[in-house]
Amino acid sequence: MSIIRKDDEVLDVLVAGGGYVGLSLALALKVSDPAIKVAVVDMRPRAAIEKDLRCSAIASAAERMLTHLGVWQQFADRAQPINEMIITDSKLRDTVRPVFLTFSGEVAPGEPFAHMVANSDMVGALHDTAAAAGVEIISPEGVTFFEADGESVSIELSGGTTRTARLLVAADGVRSRLRDLAGINTVRWSYGQSGIVCTVEHERPHEGRAEEHFLPAGPFAILPLTGNRSSLVWAERTSVADTLVKGDDFTFDLELERRFGYHLGEVKVAGPRHAYPLGLTLARDFVKPRFALAGDAAHGIHPISGQGLNLGFRDAAALAEVIVEARRYGQDAGAFDVLEKYQRWRRYDTFQMGVVTDVLNRLFSNESDVLRAARDFGLGVVDRLPGLKQMFIREAAGLTGTVPRLLTGEAI
Repeated sequence: MSIIRKDDEVLDVLVAGGGYVGLSLALALKVSDPAIKVAVVDMRPRAAIEKDLRCSAIASAAERMLTHLGVWQQFADRAQPINEMIITDSKLRDTVRPVFLTFSGEVAPGEPFAHMVANSDMVGALHDTAAAAGVEIISPEGVTFFEADGESVSIELSGGTTRTARLLVAADGVRSRLRDLAGINTVRWSYGQSGIVCTVEHERPHEGRAEEHFLPAGPFAILPLTGNRSSLVWAERTSVADTLVKGDDFTFDLELERRFGYHLGEVKVAGPRHAYPLGLTLARDFVKPRFALAGDAAHGIHPISGQGLNLGFRDAAALAEVIVEARRYGQDAGAFDVLEKYQRWRRYDTFQMGVVTDVLNRLFSNESDVLRAARDFGLGVVDRLPGLKQMFIREAAGLTGTVPRLLTGEAI
């Protein structure tokens, strides 16, 4: 059911996209500045959020922001801490996979560098908390067209109404239609890989350990969930992935067993399996007059680093900080010079992560014995340097670089 207000009411910010980025941005704005008028337009009804069976790795920095916003507390007892991560590099036929790199420890006492969380828990809590805080939720609807002038942007919704805002934020995913309508070009290519995602159950406990096995076709990640369960992110050549996902259970289970191994006992798939194409998409611009991109609409990267979702939280925290501070100084938060601050803040970090994940995927997803020997030597060197490992842990936790205040747990 849509919530419709007067067409002549001017919103401060309208966010297109009711996923974790759009909702966290809207909630952060409302918590930091209760007087701000914010709306979120979402194609999905609230009930559809419960049907998302995927799980995500939430970095420590994002956890701090969600805690400050009053969201994390709602599902903290169902979140699985990641206490350790191991990395192996081998051929698929290898039965023994030596561990070349291990990460363990906490970014602060009692604070793991990441948790695994059910998407339905996280997005559901964000949705309900945002609505309770006064964010207007318009669903199930989408933005069909918009046009910016000097002082505002006129936005047409699929339900037939027109809204006016000082700023439109597109958080509508990697295939963002609004990005195209804004005339923003992208750097984009496909890896010829697809990511198979599913949940598995196993006999033995994982002890909070995440595993990333670099195999010739792509990384095979085992991420711990509550109970004797794990979430898989399995990169495979697209033709193989499509065959496995659409094929019979026996073949899928056999190929899964070859990659997963037997260290956690018998493994079986629990729930549906899906595959999605993997590629790199980087927007050349993050802002236009009265318009900004956030989350996957601005950047889609390979999951090899597990940082795609956390980049989106960084976007939300940075954009909220820029908007709130502009309003405190009496500035127009939708003005292009204000939005440029957000673009300068986030574009370099995003492009850097895009390049890193691209290089890592090309370096590890191949059959070359020469490259394998070189990268294994490099992993072994890193494993023997505690200071460098600690830096990587803080990077994985989202606590390096110029960190938005919300990601440190502070108020804007």
